[in-house]
Amino acid sequence: MIKYLALPDDTPHRLPFYLAMEEYAARNLDEDECFFMWQVEPTVIFGRNQLIENEVNLDYCRAHGIQTYRRKSGGGCVYADRDNIMFSYVVRADNVNFTFDRYLRMVAFVLRKLGVPAEASGRNDILVDGRKVSGNAFYHVPGKSIVHGTMLFDTDMEHLVRAITPSNEKLVSKGIESVRQRVVNLSEYLDIDIEAFKRFVREQLCDGEIRLTEADVAAIRSIEQEYLTDDFIYGNNPRYTLVRRGTVPGAGQLEVRLELKNGKGKKLNILGDYFLVGDLDDGLIRPLTGLSFTRDAFRTKLAELSPESVIRGLDAGQFLHILFQDE
Repeated sequence: MIKYLALPDDTPHRLPFYLAMEEYAARNLDEDECFFMWQVEPTVIFGRNQLIENEVNLDYCRAHGIQTYRRKSGGGCVYADRDNIMFSYVVRADNVNFTFDRYLRMVAFVLRKLGVPAEASGRNDILVDGRKVSGNAFYHVPGKSIVHGTMLFDTDMEHLVRAITPSNEKLVSKGIESVRQRVVNLSEYLDIDIEAFKRFVREQLCDGEIRLTEADVAAIRSIEQEYLTDDFIYGNNPRYTLVRRGTVPGAGQLEVRLELKNGKGKKLNILGDYFLVGDLDDGLIRPLTGLSFTRDAFRTKLAELSPESVIRGLDAGQFLHILFQDE
């Protein structure tokens, strides 16, 4: 059974602390499965491979005291506040695709036990009556998979809508006109408060508890420092001479940026809300850097690689179409 991971006390923390707590559990605890829930002050969390200026309304966030942080998992941008519950699940597993799908089904099943008509849907969502109540993401460390996600309970929808700036392409692809029309709070379906809901989830998912020590907390704080650096949050985004964008069903939005010199790709980066299942640098970026920017050169090299083993749901033909869609 899953063990609940508890902190020594109820001291509130910033979002990066809890991301570091996941990582600490994955790398240091000899447990097959553990789970914990947490809440934060208003915060926008964007994915590992996203550009903050593409995803976050920074002016709005600054004006309303909304914090912004990057996580190590892929996927899209999400908003969290004290009326949203973050779920974290750490499991001994190498197959992240299987783990992710199993986790989504498991959480949807718990919601259905409360009478909420929830279902896992799309790449990473849990829907209730066709509207999103939970968005999730994952990443892998040696021997362990980390899955985390939101659970909208009574979240401030005004902040959620205005703090995140999804592209029109994403909205159109999901067949909606606004973010408001595709998200819903659990409070619309439940007559219990957020603390009672958390107790129910814990009782349903967990059998037993692991209580961390102050020494564990100190180690978590050490890991947290990486998440707090400007380099990690904002990244190094040099200018690129060519930018190509596209949406791949099953993979998500991709933005390929190339710095071309003498017809060759001197630098390459792949951004987006996709999920990594392999090493992006070794699996795609380094092998494709330095190639002549021609369809034939990229087709030949991609035939030697396996894009789907790096980015979930992406094949070579789809990647070529994004790169050379205008030719």
